[in-house]
Amino acid sequence: MRHCLLTIVVIFGGACTNEELQRMVEQPKNLPYRGNSFFEDGRAMRTPPPGTVPREGHPANPALEPRRADGTYVDQIPIPLTSAVLRTGQKHFQIACAACHGLLGDGNSIVARKVSLRAPPSLHDFRDRSNGFFFEVISQGYGVMPSYVNLIPRSEDRWAVVAYIRALQLSQFARLQDAPPDIQAKLLREYK
Repeated sequence: MRHCLLTIVVIFGGACTNEELQRMVEQPKNLPYRGNSFFEDGRAMRTPPPGTVPREGHPANPALEPRRADGTYVDQIPIPLTSAVLRTGQKHFQIACAACHGLLGDGNSIVARKVSLRAPPSLHDFRDRSNGFFFEVISQGYGVMPSYVNLIPRSEDRWAVVAYIRALQLSQFARLQDAPPDIQAKLLREYK
C-alpha cells in the first residue's frame, strides 16, 4: 500500500514542470492597494457587498466602535459601567496587560524592567487620552505593542479593560476632595 501511494505521488508530482510551477507563482491577480483598469473606479480592492459577513469573525457593532463618523475618538465608554464590568476588565487586564504595564498600570513590572527596545509606558501618563484611544490601542496595537483582539475578542470585554484602566488611573490620582463627604470624614478620623 505504501509503495502504491509513493508511486502515485511520484507520477503525478512529476507531471508539473518547473515552467508550470513558475506560472502558478506568477499568475495574474489583483494585489491590495493596486490599480486595476477593469473596474470603473480603477481600484483593485473591492468594497464588500452590503450585508456580507467577514470570514474573520462577526461584523462589528457600530455602537461599540472607538471612533465617531468624523474620525475622532469617542469619550464615553459605550457599555453600562457596573461592578461586574470592572471585574471583567480587571481579569482581562491582569491576564493581558499587567505583565508589561504592571498591576497598577504604572509601567512597573518585571517585563518592563527587562525590555531593552522600549519599555511599556505608565498608563497614568495617558490620562488625557480619550477612552476610544485606549480601546483602539488594545484592538490594533500601538508601537511595539501588538493587537490583543485574539486574546480579548469581544468588544465589550475590551471596553471593560478601558473602564478598569480608568479606575486604576482614578485610584492612583484620587484626591481627598473627590471622595463623598462621609468617606472624607472617615478617612480624616482614621489618619489623624
